[in-house]
Amino acid sequence: MTLLNHYQTLIQKSQIFSGIPFLLFRLILAPVMIIAGYSKLGMSENPASFSEAIMALPSVVSWFGNSEWGLGLPMPGLLAFLAGWTEFLGGWLILIGLFTRAVAIPLAFTMVVAITTVHWHNGWFSITPTNSETSAAKVLDWLAIPGAKASLENSKAAQERLNKMREILDEHGFTEYLYETGKPVVLNNGIEFGFIYFAMLLSLFFNGGGRYVSLDYWLARKFLRNTQQDS
Repeated sequence: MTLLNHYQTLIQKSQIFSGIPFLLFRLILAPVMIIAGYSKLGMSENPASFSEAIMALPSVVSWFGNSEWGLGLPMPGLLAFLAGWTEFLGGWLILIGLFTRAVAIPLAFTMVVAITTVHWHNGWFSITPTNSETSAAKVLDWLAIPGAKASLENSKAAQERLNKMREILDEHGFTEYLYETGKPVVLNNGIEFGFIYFAMLLSLFFNGGGRYVSLDYWLARKFLRNTQQDS
């Protein structure tokens, strides 16, 4: 019983650091959201006017609206505009931890749209595992989860092709230069990263920006102090 009491005391004392995970979530999410929004808006391409700067890029609008090679969404101009500014402004607010819960809602929605319209048909992995023995899908295969075996077979096929590419490069390419910043991988473009970002945003919605490490915390603390003084 004494050991359990010590454990509970340790947990309670450690709560002073409870904001750190949410700070880390924000530091991971903010740059991703900011640059995603920025790249959708005219300000990213030396616009000729203020109106061009704040509107979504024509190429982005086309991608939002085209049903053959894009998302096929209605009102693509409006949706591209809203998506761009939601990500750009929302990313900055997430970074400083201001209105974190409120901002997490539309950002999570953009992640759901991205997952279901862009990445869903590609499966889970963003980058294809090329070693079926170390792929996370192996655990799912042990549990007889549908699709896991196909993922492992895809890993074997990807490894075969990647090895062939490397053989060609080793024989004919300038590998010292080509591999200088990293070795090639097989892009799967699945839902993995989008789902992880969605989970982070969901956590920020339910828990806020973090104790001591967000403007929300200090504003709420000041508001509570003022309320107590008034009463």
